[in-house]
Amino acid sequence: MNGKIIFYEDKNFQGCSYECSSDCSELSSHLNRCNSCRVESGMFMVYDRPNYMGHQYFLRRGEYPEYQHMMGFNDCIRSCRMIPQHMGQFRMRIYEKENFGGQMHEVMDDCDSIQERYHMPEMQSCNVMNGHWVMYEQPQFRGMQTYLRPGEYRNTREMGMGNDEMRFQSMRRISGDAAF
Repeated sequence: MNGKIIFYEDKNFQGCSYECSSDCSELSSHLNRCNSCRVESGMFMVYDRPNYMGHQYFLRRGEYPEYQHMMGFNDCIRSCRMIPQHMGQFRMRIYEKENFGGQMHEVMDDCDSIQERYHMPEMQSCNVMNGHWVMYEQPQFRGMQTYLRPGEYRNTREMGMGNDEMRFQSMRRISGDAAF
């Protein structure tokens, strides 16, 4: 299934627009700014900085008339990544410490509190073996989000968080029927 997202310069789908159906590392080459968007199909992660950096927010089919109200971060969306539809098993190994150290647990479903379920004070590295995931800085799928696709992540910087102090407390699988 292909994705399609339309970005608008102004709030409430006003101003110039740009239609996208793949990853876009720099929206400023198409629009001066982006303050609203409409996802017509598929799923996307949007970022408030170019090159898939900064604060992230998961979007699925729907209308998002005001970026700041929706996410409360910087002034506009600067890049986006289309999330492929994953059919099949989800699997990730999470580690308490950087470089795959400390406690390790294998995860195959959503987890609303890593600390409560696995008795791990924090998660600082992981290996995503199957599926695509959204990680959250707080329990109950709250706070800042980070998109992880299959691969090894030795620390939070490799997961896309510029802040070494960032820790993840909950995680959710990205699938067509996931409740976000």
